[in-house]
Amino acid sequence: MATVLTGATVWDGLSDTPIGQRDILVEKDRITLVAESVPVPDDATVIDLTGHTVTPGFMDCHTHVTLTPALVPAIAQSATATALASIPVLKTMLLNGFTTVRDLMTADLGYNAIDLRDAIAAGLIAGPRMLVAPHLISARGAHGDYSAVLNDQYQGEHRLLEMASADGCDEIRRRVRTEIRAGADWIKFGATGGFSSPADDPTKTTYSQEEMDTLVATARDLGRHVTPHCYGDEGVRRSVRAGVRSIEHGNLATRETLQIMVDKGVFLVPTQFAIIDDARHVDDDAYWAVKPAFKRRKFQIHSKALLDSAAFVADSDIKIAFGTDAGMFPHSENWREFPMLVSTGISPARALKSATSVAAELLELDDLGVLAPGKIADIIAMPGDPFTDIEVTGKVDFVMKEGTIYRRP
Repeated sequence: MATVLTGATVWDGLSDTPIGQRDILVEKDRITLVAESVPVPDDATVIDLTGHTVTPGFMDCHTHVTLTPALVPAIAQSATATALASIPVLKTMLLNGFTTVRDLMTADLGYNAIDLRDAIAAGLIAGPRMLVAPHLISARGAHGDYSAVLNDQYQGEHRLLEMASADGCDEIRRRVRTEIRAGADWIKFGATGGFSSPADDPTKTTYSQEEMDTLVATARDLGRHVTPHCYGDEGVRRSVRAGVRSIEHGNLATRETLQIMVDKGVFLVPTQFAIIDDARHVDDDAYWAVKPAFKRRKFQIHSKALLDSAAFVADSDIKIAFGTDAGMFPHSENWREFPMLVSTGISPARALKSATSVAAELLELDDLGVLAPGKIADIIAMPGDPFTDIEVTGKVDFVMKEGTIYRRP
């Protein structure tokens, strides 16, 4: 029931640099002591992590556990098959050091992400703790409406994903309430078009101010926060006026719009690996050989603005929360968001905080994101020093979640 971690350099999730070599005593599911030396209980397991950096467990605030990069085949199988296929995905992310994820959309008509969340909480399967927004509430013809990629026989009012569509205030209220009735922790909606959808424009705003206001107010009345899929300036501004807690992506936001977010205390989840990598390779034919032509055309139009906005984020004081959009690319690669953030000018300390203390603040998980006595024992370790080599975030070889060890060197 007790574990002592010894020999490692410790970073507490809050400081700008590691706090030095420390021992950590874990009893049951909590950290009870962090000190240069701790007394070792008689029944304790002692783990020597010399040469490692110990940090709080990482949090990925934007995942799609039940999706794969090949979206259409994924939505063609049953909800049960999708859930079963997601079990190894969850374990992969946990072993990557991600002890908490916020899942922001499944691609079927059911609520299998909620079932997965509950199965993890009950100890039936191994995975990160999950917070779930089951579906992307979307205007018809907007980012969440994938009917354009389906054959004619699947069109119509009962087509796949129709249940996540909502137009007008009355329909939006009903959709939000249905999601919350099913167990949603968060509500997600589409504020603009996107890059991975075939028939919309990432700069175009797909809900009116009145519709966004209604959506956020309905969720707020029932005690839920809201976050939008959003790229363009107007979509971000309308979302912020409506009262969202975070902006997902925001990769076309201007300096002025980012400052509005700073002033309002709205978090940004920039998912840069999923966006900036494409923007940087826009002229690379080999890179795009297996990607949709419509997606490349969008990046050809917007690549400069995307790269400029990434620089604006690095120069701003905005609260960055780590999120990857994993599912749009293999989940095993979600750690690559760290080096991508650093490559755009964000410091390693800011990148690491985005996945720990800042993510915990966004998600209102006060017992997580920091290594300190009394906190939940979500602790990971990696060989080397991520403050001097951010790539070691992809080499996590010790994972503890709630005091249980899932991986050790």
